[in-house]
Amino acid sequence: MALDRDPATRSRAEAFWVLSGLHAVWWYRMNHMLWGWGWTFLARFISQIVRWWTLIEIHPGATIGDRLFIDHGAGVVIGETAIVGDDCTFYHGVTLGGQGDVKNGRRHPTVGNGVVIGAGAIVLGPITVGDNAKIGAGAVVIADVPANRTAVGVPARVLPASGSKGRS
Repeated sequence: MALDRDPATRSRAEAFWVLSGLHAVWWYRMNHMLWGWGWTFLARFISQIVRWWTLIEIHPGATIGDRLFIDHGAGVVIGETAIVGDDCTFYHGVTLGGQGDVKNGRRHPTVGNGVVIGAGAIVLGPITVGDNAKIGAGAVVIADVPANRTAVGVPARVLPASGSKGRS
């Protein structure tokens, strides 16, 4: 998977030994299991050690699907009630953060399958980013992003669908 998404990674051995995003996700999987067993302190403690080591913070209470790829991961933060679908790609500095609002017991975003979030993008609150959406680098997303669309800017705006006229 890393070989498919990161052209700078030249071998499985290189991916195994040097990709901090892979290490962070592997440790998250173990910490999430501990969290589910009620060993919340141990899960948080280990996640902090992993944060110091990888510079990536994934709360053990977050729900992350299969094949999340974090490229150049320094500064990535995924909050406790965040939900991330399958086959997503996050670049450095991505934040899935809370706004303090609680909606259906959640404070953090839900990110669909196949979503790409660019460097430095901040996605805040209990919002939804639809399947195959793209979030541009540096965007601040505070409202839902429909599936198959692109959001850019501060605050983020959703670009018109391909082939449509005008803004949405």
